[in-house]
Amino acid sequence: MFLQQDVVCSIQEEVAIPKTLILLDSQSTVDVFSNPSLLSNIHDVKKSLVLYCNAGKAIIKKKGDLKGYGTVWFYPSGIANILSLSNVQKKCMVTYDSTLNEGFLLHKADSTTQVFRPSKKGLFFSDVQDNAGHVFVNTVAENKSKYTIKEYSDAVRACSLQAIIGCPVTDDFIKYVENNMIPSFPVTKGNIQ
Repeated sequence: MFLQQDVVCSIQEEVAIPKTLILLDSQSTVDVFSNPSLLSNIHDVKKSLVLYCNAGKAIIKKKGDLKGYGTVWFYPSGIANILSLSNVQKKCMVTYDSTLNEGFLLHKADSTTQVFRPSKKGLFFSDVQDNAGHVFVNTVAENKSKYTIKEYSDAVRACSLQAIIGCPVTDDFIKYVENNMIPSFPVTKGNIQ
């Protein structure tokens, strides 16, 4: 009896998902977070969510706001912070890059990219340990203040071109520009980085 409990505990410890990871899940239909430090405005809601998973059924009665993304369900007893790929792609452009383990790339409104890389077990995650307060947002004002008006305009033009040609990974995009593979478009490597 004690041996069984010890085995169960050690298995749970091995599969524990750090609270600073956000998983991007193609099978989930809802966004559910368990880490309150990633959310603001956590509050009770009138309509509850009945969540079915391989661990059983959970009734969730709280929501919170994920900065730069929007409202998500909050379930403190959950084992992970999960974003539904279906919901995310409604809010920002998502591309997939299977080269170099880049994984899913979320192209945010502020022209930055958030990467969800595959774990050894096959879960796509982004670790927000160092930027938990700014998970999905860098303000345009913050970005603009670092550059001259011309530098900022050139970067916006480069970002638009990258989207027009199908959002290649930045390294590939730089190669295209450096090798003049995109004729008649004034973009340089410096505009991209």
